[in-house]
Amino acid sequence: MASLIYIIGVVLSIIAVLDILKKPISLVGKIISCILVLALSWVGLLIYFLYARDRLTKWFK
Repeated sequence: MASLIYIIGVVLSIIAVLDILKKPISLVGKIISCILVLALSWVGLLIYFLYARDRLTKWFK
């Protein structure tokens, strides 16, 4: 069971990072966003998918 949760977390992290890298924002913004999503683990994923996903382009123009 724990390994399934781990695999889901890894897959969601990869999806989030790839999504961040596709966004038309500065390189610094991409690096900061990726580090925060990966460093904060599940909390970072939740914040990204529920709140920050649509707002990154405004924040890092």
